[in-house]
Amino acid sequence: MSFSNEEDLQRLQKILAQAGIASRRKAEELITEGRVTVNGKVVTELGTKADPSHDYIKVDGHLLKRGETTELIYLALHKPDNVMSTASDPQRRKTVMDLLEGLKTRVFPVGRLDYHSTGLILLTNDGELANAITTAKSHIPKTYMVKSKGSLTPEEEEQFRNGVPLSGIRTAPAGLRLVRRGDNPWYEVRLIEGRNQQIRTMFKHFGHLVEKLRRISIGDVELGTLKPGEFRFLEPHEIKGLQRMSRPVRVAKDEVAPSELTLARRAVAPRKPAAKRAPSGKALPRTTTRTSIKASGPAAQSSAPSVKRSGPSVKRSGPPVKRSGPAAGRTGAPSKRPSGPKRGR
Repeated sequence: MSFSNEEDLQRLQKILAQAGIASRRKAEELITEGRVTVNGKVVTELGTKADPSHDYIKVDGHLLKRGETTELIYLALHKPDNVMSTASDPQRRKTVMDLLEGLKTRVFPVGRLDYHSTGLILLTNDGELANAITTAKSHIPKTYMVKSKGSLTPEEEEQFRNGVPLSGIRTAPAGLRLVRRGDNPWYEVRLIEGRNQQIRTMFKHFGHLVEKLRRISIGDVELGTLKPGEFRFLEPHEIKGLQRMSRPVRVAKDEVAPSELTLARRAVAPRKPAAKRAPSGKALPRTTTRTSIKASGPAAQSSAPSVKRSGPSVKRSGPPVKRSGPAAGRTGAPSKRPSGPKRGR
């Protein structure tokens, strides 16, 4: 099939993913469907290798430019309601690809959001990272704001966190936090898996319908101030964060590998930075910030007694005549009389 050196050969699905044709999983479907040719021959076997610099590779008759290196780009988009999160739709409904005006590089969505769900969705031409993010073993948490028709009881909330049976398979542990009370309350839900309409099905399990659902973060990438239909390029630290979180967990030889249940609970546990950040993205009041600083760290705790001692020292500072002489010391209250070292402070 190819006359290149063995070290130059790459799996065909990887070549297609790096060229921005599709994600690696979708590229495998293109190969098995017989839509890919290498040097004029149809390839249907997964694992076939080729050299992108020398071989002629076509997808649906379109030639991939040999030796061309496509720049990897990563986008965050706010998907509106009534928009498909796929690259195309047989029913010709509007997709997220229609919102990428002015973007010349071909990208594809990472994962999916329901047709009536809104919020953050990632798009890229990095097939390797897209596959790592969507795989269940990555445990990359995704956070949603959910408006429910009716409130969950404390017992139902605990069941929700521990997992509920869906189609005979219990869901992984989930994070759940009541954000706004009311007849139709808002919850913050944190998942590490993405079954079809999972959140809606989980609430329905307890007899509640989901009125609104908006995804606000994937890993450390947040929706932020993006308006529906808008997109932005990811920052370098956001890309590195996704790459780091999508790597398998490494365990030393003398350590015990954490179980899937442990990894799931770690992933959905509330993040400390999120607790210090206002839900609307605005800075917290100064009083709240000071409280958090005083409560954190041994150094901050050790400074508290010195502040308390400053009060009594001011109260004890009276006229020098009253404190001078042994007689004055005997007539004053022994408990309030300052000692020698304290008087010098």
